[in-house]
Amino acid sequence: MTQSGVRGRPTRSRVGQARDLGRDDGPHEGAGPADGGDGGGAGGRRRGSRRRPRGKRGILRWSATTLSVLILGTAGAGYVYYWHLNNNLDKGERRSGDSDAKKAEPNAAGQTPLNILLIGSDSRNSTENLELGGSKESVGTKPRGDVQMLIHLSAGRKHASVVSIPRDTRVDIPECEDPETGDTYPATNDIINASLARGGAGCTLATWENLTGAYIDHWMTIDFAGVVKMADAIGGVEVCVEQNVHDRPLPGVPGGSGLKLEKGKQKVQGKQALQWLRTRHAFKSDLGRAEAQHMYMNSMIRTLKKQNVFTDTGRLMNLAEAATDSLTVSEEIGSVDDLYGLGMQLKTVPTDRITMTTMPTVEDPQNRNHLVPNGADAEKVWAMVRDDVAFDNKGKKSDAKKKPAKEQASGDPAAEDGEIGIVVQNGTRSSTLAPVGGRANAVSQSLVQKGFSRATADGTVALAEDKTVVRYPSAELEGDAQRVAKSLGIPLSSVKRSTDVSGVTLVVGADWREGSAYPKQSKPEAGDVPDSADALNGSDSDKCMPVYEPYRW
Repeated sequence: MTQSGVRGRPTRSRVGQARDLGRDDGPHEGAGPADGGDGGGAGGRRRGSRRRPRGKRGILRWSATTLSVLILGTAGAGYVYYWHLNNNLDKGERRSGDSDAKKAEPNAAGQTPLNILLIGSDSRNSTENLELGGSKESVGTKPRGDVQMLIHLSAGRKHASVVSIPRDTRVDIPECEDPETGDTYPATNDIINASLARGGAGCTLATWENLTGAYIDHWMTIDFAGVVKMADAIGGVEVCVEQNVHDRPLPGVPGGSGLKLEKGKQKVQGKQALQWLRTRHAFKSDLGRAEAQHMYMNSMIRTLKKQNVFTDTGRLMNLAEAATDSLTVSEEIGSVDDLYGLGMQLKTVPTDRITMTTMPTVEDPQNRNHLVPNGADAEKVWAMVRDDVAFDNKGKKSDAKKKPAKEQASGDPAAEDGEIGIVVQNGTRSSTLAPVGGRANAVSQSLVQKGFSRATADGTVALAEDKTVVRYPSAELEGDAQRVAKSLGIPLSSVKRSTDVSGVTLVVGADWREGSAYPKQSKPEAGDVPDSADALNGSDSDKCMPVYEPYRW
């Protein structure tokens, strides 16, 4: 699904937009507990009309993309070269799906955080990408977003946090419209990598906004060939494995990236760098692959600093050429000037204040090959992003005392309390706690006493929700859902649009096991990232990846 450039120039052949950096073989192989199944589904109509700029899709990694931005932010080329780089860039629509996320309030200095979404597609719809990625059966199909991560740059530009979401995590995907074809897709509940095929990167951005509650300013993409070009231009990036590794096909487990390395530290570049970033089986799962990718990105940043690349004109031009030729960006940052300003902001963050993480997940009860967000831990990560709280604890104490982001109320007016239909469900069961009997009935009675006379308890379902949530099915019920949440003291960030409900539905989670008022939640502090997020600091050069035993040699 190739998009044409919005500037009217001929479409460039693009290496199918980095399939997650890849999915190493067919659409869904069956290896490991985190391996995925098919992620189809269609997604929806968006409210209001939007422009439909055309552009390409795909992406790779925080590594290559951030590098690209940094390069562009320091390039001092002449006008002709500048124009050449500018014409290298393709761009597309920022958001193509339903989302009500609002930008954070500025701090005392008038600064706001910056969020950039990076997406890696599994497209094989070009000769070069097919050669690099294999999987001929995927040619001609709409690509999926197999690598997705959010870069959060703090309002004061003093720290950066990165959060990956595994490709097979089941989430709500909103109504979206494909900016290239005009096709509309209804909202659905599916694995997150399906969002790219339902409206491009703009649909994936809307999905993230609904999941996290955070406004996302931009998206950026890069393809397979771009990864190889960037790795070559850098001259190699140091990685480390604890044992000899060969990610290859095994009996009953097809595919593999082809990565073959001896144990210890060594540099990878070119196609071998791509193999490292795509390796999944040898690192046991998609979670292991994300960890390896985080190691690569941190190492790459340290490498660039050691090379003094920003003062080496020749190397800088090579990197700028490779970067702009590979990038697709959201339209509002679709010029070198825009990226220059962005690069200047990113460049200021020291490596020891960059933290790579993965959204905490648990096994999907509906499909053991999929994942779902680990409610309490995942919400803590997103609260830190929304409130601009550093993932590291290396800042000054004054930096940690951030004012929480102001919650944005819906513009949809709520009905009278007595007219709002509410179903209350008991979701107090967790992996470590038994359910609390009667919670749905107790909370529904509390709502009735508050004037919500149509509140009823659903005693037929047995759910497990780590965190209390209010769900609603469509935009016209958002105000009603927020009104219910406010009456009980539930934060608006816990009000979610969902296709799993037919009306306003309150699920009483494991975080609310007693009482008629939702317990006040403590605010996260700097460095208070859950252990389940697998945080890796940018200055950590001692990390080594363990190799899954069948792939050792």
